[in-house]
Amino acid sequence: MRVGKSQYLFSPRSAASRLGLAGASLLTLAVAAAAQDATPPRRGIASPPAEATVQLDEITVEGRGGGALPPSAAAAAVRTVESPTGPVNGFVATRSATATKTNTPLIETPQSISVVGREQIDAQKAQTLTQATQYVPGLYSGTFGADSRIDYFTLRGFVASDYGIYRDGLQLLNYGFAYFRVDTFGLERIEVLRGPAAVLFGAGNPGGLINQVTKRPTLDPLRYVEVGGGAFGQGGFGYAAFDLGGPADADGHWFYRLTGIGRTGGTQVEGAPEDRVYIAPAFTYKPDGATKLTVLSSYQHDNAAVTANFLPYSGTVRPNLSGLRIPRSLNVGDADLNTFRRDQAYVGYEFEHAFDETWTVRQNLRYSFVESFQNSYIGQIGYSDAAETRLARYQFRDSARANLFQVDNQAEARFSDGFFRHDLLLGLDYKNYQLHDNQASTFPGPSLSILFPVYGQRVAAPTPYLVNADSFEQLGLYAQDQIKITDRLTLLLGGRQDFADNRVRDLLTPGNSNGRSDNAFTYRTALIYNFDFGLAPYVTYATSFQPQIGTDVNGQSFRPETGDQIEGGVKFEPPGAGYFVTLAGFDLRRSNVLTANPANTLFQTQIGEVRSTGFEASLTATLAEGLNAVAAYTVFGLTTEKGTPEQLGRVPVNIPENLASLFVDYTIPFGDWKGFGFGGGVRYIGRSFADVANTVRVPDYVLFDAQVHYNYENWRIALNATNIADRRFVSSCQAINSCFYGDARRVVASLSYKW
Repeated sequence: MRVGKSQYLFSPRSAASRLGLAGASLLTLAVAAAAQDATPPRRGIASPPAEATVQLDEITVEGRGGGALPPSAAAAAVRTVESPTGPVNGFVATRSATATKTNTPLIETPQSISVVGREQIDAQKAQTLTQATQYVPGLYSGTFGADSRIDYFTLRGFVASDYGIYRDGLQLLNYGFAYFRVDTFGLERIEVLRGPAAVLFGAGNPGGLINQVTKRPTLDPLRYVEVGGGAFGQGGFGYAAFDLGGPADADGHWFYRLTGIGRTGGTQVEGAPEDRVYIAPAFTYKPDGATKLTVLSSYQHDNAAVTANFLPYSGTVRPNLSGLRIPRSLNVGDADLNTFRRDQAYVGYEFEHAFDETWTVRQNLRYSFVESFQNSYIGQIGYSDAAETRLARYQFRDSARANLFQVDNQAEARFSDGFFRHDLLLGLDYKNYQLHDNQASTFPGPSLSILFPVYGQRVAAPTPYLVNADSFEQLGLYAQDQIKITDRLTLLLGGRQDFADNRVRDLLTPGNSNGRSDNAFTYRTALIYNFDFGLAPYVTYATSFQPQIGTDVNGQSFRPETGDQIEGGVKFEPPGAGYFVTLAGFDLRRSNVLTANPANTLFQTQIGEVRSTGFEASLTATLAEGLNAVAAYTVFGLTTEKGTPEQLGRVPVNIPENLASLFVDYTIPFGDWKGFGFGGGVRYIGRSFADVANTVRVPDYVLFDAQVHYNYENWRIALNATNIADRRFVSSCQAINSCFYGDARRVVASLSYKW
């Protein structure tokens, strides 16, 4: 049974007149609100409030039923209806709150979105967000290769790691070197929205965003422990994890969850550790069926090293002049001088209250803190000898601290004006980001032989070249209406007004301190038509606005980026078939784009305008009992349409324009081999460019993954391998002297027990 179908009778008007009435019908909102009864909300009525955690709510599927369900039936429905913040049953998700901030079925969402659920993350044994999104269309993960500090992505050709990473619908800004990074064991699902989302989320680039949804308290008792370990390049590693949750009282008002993991071991770079501790307490309070408060918190400590080594093209992609390739395991830093440490903490809450069958209010609030320290030798300046056997290096040191406060207030009204059914969302959000960044360097540092590396060399203490205190504030007012023009045709209208303020205090040269204030209006409009047999064509147009933090090499503040996109596609989810297909074509423009300054790569510059046009296809399926599959294909073209003469008509560096992947996992459901499972995946990444003039290419590559596992009662044992052939490849080159080796073969053995 499909959800989301209208239960209202429509007058026999033409489609044109209905479209005309759609805008005017917003004026009836006050009348509709005043006409509502003051009686408590009934169960089993129209769709659950947006962002409702259905696993804890009593409300069931929308648009069906007219009264309270018997307790047993209500309990069964609660467990079968997917929550937009809860577990995905198998690989095929049906709902998401990321694209519209409402509890909308994916088949009724007029924008391209992919959901990676916990079961898929576990099947692939993804240890990082980069690994968990390698089978998603439109997204290239791991741009900077095996980087232990940060997850780095491009969406539809544009960087999404800075302003496009979210957790529970609130942004995680990654500016400078104050990186936020969330351990994937603490996530319930990962949602990748492609295309502009500024109308609901504010600051962001037009390529899209990645929303990480945290594990939440569960209705039923949960007890889970896991241990594992394996090998990755030069280092073995091990980990232990636990996940506990369920009711905390006999009356069913309090629920809790406690998730934690500890990792220790090495990486593919010799002498580079990667240790982590993550702990996440959460609880939910539900005094009645209309009110819910969920508190989410976590703390994470990382002790790692710099593994993205900034190596020259000659010696990685191609043999160098001596016929050598730089070892993938080479520590370009130093066993005693290659440090990356990070402490980060989050605390916040999600509050929701339904006043009646029409109005629901929500407030999502979080304070995020990160403090990091990095000190290492870096390549990035090529060789120091004519034979290309010694790497030139410099020392880079950075200490950064960021504080981020955010609050998102929402009011949602679901009502009919007599002609149309509405899901109206009104919002006011605010963010305050404070960054203290201290960057220092030593040029040049001691060179390093790639044949016989000698460590422990020192030249001079790093000299600060940037000591800034940056602040960024943004206030946004937004409105969105999902209007049922007919039982099948939905019109989505949304608009947002942003007010942003960016200030930079230069503590080294106070005279260079500056700032700017910006404001902009962004909007989105879309149409989607849902056929009863599961076909849903759609078209959408959206704009974006991204105020910039920081300054260029001359100390001047950056202008805001702007973007716009038109997207058309079709979704197909036949009722009961167990699979979901999405096809999408897009034309996307981004202006005032930031890129590395070719004259000084420590700073950025704004090159002008880049256009991305392309096509994406995806399939997520449960093809038979125990058989799950995901497949994706992406092809697009990037062109610099405004910039320097050298950039015009060229493709930006380090971005592949052709991606394809397939992953299959099968568990035998019956017979003597019941519980035994196996599968694997293949990933194709197309070529990219290593220079602005597009004369130097990074070749395409194919990687293979595989897994076997066995489930026996409450036990599960698994063996996963990624890049099983241990192919040495370069994931991308940012410049001719800044290339990055991708992940070596990673083998993970795990044993888990759930009761």
